[in-house]
Amino acid sequence: MQSLYDLNAPKKPTNLSINSDLLAKSRNLNVNLSATLEQALKQKLAEKGAEIWRRENAAAIKAYNSFVEENGLFADEYRPF
Repeated sequence: MQSLYDLNAPKKPTNLSINSDLLAKSRNLNVNLSATLEQALKQKLAEKGAEIWRRENAAAIKAYNSFVEENGLFADEYRPF
């Protein structure tokens, strides 16, 4: 399975603007900001990637579903449910 991003890419410092109270409360609880942001971005990349995949494959999915509706699934007669 292909990774969402290069796991071995070097870290790069960046500047962000976030709510000052959110930052203060996060620091008070020793939240690792870099790790938290990386986790959130990884999740967002996965969501966007899935959305793009669904959009790009919508026609094939529709065609498959229509085929199954008309013809049923292979070996349906052997399914116990």
